[in-house]
Amino acid sequence: MTDTEHPVHEVVGPDLSLPEAASALSFGVVSLLFAGVLPALLGALADEGRLSAAGFGRAAALEALSMGIATALAGILVPPRKLRLIGLLTTIVLAAIDFAALGRGETAILILRTLAGAAEGLLLWISVGMIARSETPERWAGVFFTGSTSAQLLLALAFALYVIPRFGADGGFVLLGLSTLVGIAGVFRCPDRYGALPGSEGAAGPPPIRGWIALFATLIYVASGGAVAAYLQPLAQQAGLSADVARTAVWTSLAAQIAGGAAATAMAGHMRYLTAFLVSSVVFIANWGVMGTEVAGWVFIASNTIAGFFSVFVAPFLVPMTIEADPSRRAALQSAGAQLLAGALGPFVSSYVVHEHDVRGVLMLGSGFLISGLAVIVGLHFAAVRERSLARESGTFA
Repeated sequence: MTDTEHPVHEVVGPDLSLPEAASALSFGVVSLLFAGVLPALLGALADEGRLSAAGFGRAAALEALSMGIATALAGILVPPRKLRLIGLLTTIVLAAIDFAALGRGETAILILRTLAGAAEGLLLWISVGMIARSETPERWAGVFFTGSTSAQLLLALAFALYVIPRFGADGGFVLLGLSTLVGIAGVFRCPDRYGALPGSEGAAGPPPIRGWIALFATLIYVASGGAVAAYLQPLAQQAGLSADVARTAVWTSLAAQIAGGAAATAMAGHMRYLTAFLVSSVVFIANWGVMGTEVAGWVFIASNTIAGFFSVFVAPFLVPMTIEADPSRRAALQSAGAQLLAGALGPFVSSYVVHEHDVRGVLMLGSGFLISGLAVIVGLHFAAVRERSLARESGTFA
């Protein structure tokens, strides 16, 4: 076979053709569609009296938590076989859950979104398995994040401009379910199995200690951004800006995230992951400094747009970071789960450091999380460098 026929080289298992790789990634794109429309969908439910203010937060947290747990457990327990059947059945179940929400009240919504998270986690596991096994995982993670963010943006625009204003929350659930069913197309070209990772027999197994440390670093590093993002509008208002400025910052940030994913894809194999983390961290800290001061609306929007670019640019580099810490790649399979759990952890912890008229405590919390996560990442990197150096010296004198 030529490289044209098999452009995606796996570290373990057979090479994949481009259509096979795209199909494997498509399941993850479908699994994350909810992230782009959940604020609008839950907001519509609240406006219709079907969801309380407390239920709003609980629905988002339960879905993210169940998705992260499902992805993590699948990476440890489920052998990477019969992927087409798993993808087909899970996609159908997820769409059915979306349709089942029509006309439902708060209790049913909370149960259904928790179940949806479990199905989404299993679909995401299929994509993560492909990324973790590739020779340049940051490149394919970049492709994935670019595709996922683009799909979320298109669906979010459809929700905001047409579906929710005309058909309400139930119209949103119908469109989300129909969009999910499009994922069935991925079944036809998706590889039916992946090669077993080193030291595993079919399933990945749990990571070693250093892998768990890398996942902890992922958790607190990603949670830093989630903690601050949850309070974007209150931070804007505390700075004397309108809600329209905050909403504009959200849309421009989403557009920049697409560019950030494309840039990460282009830079894969050419930039060290530590460089990506250091540069991105400086940008995040600078952006939070802007958010904590009274600035013009355009400065607030521009700062958040730049930060949005780097929020997705840095995300693919989490995978090579975990692989360096754990060459068996078991931790890499858990990276997506850790990021999802971070998405729930950040807003949860931030709720304890804000006050009704002062939410700027989240900026200190986010900075603390970020610096702590970065310190662990730097420590893991230098430990790996030292280990390789000792191994070379041992080989020299053997």
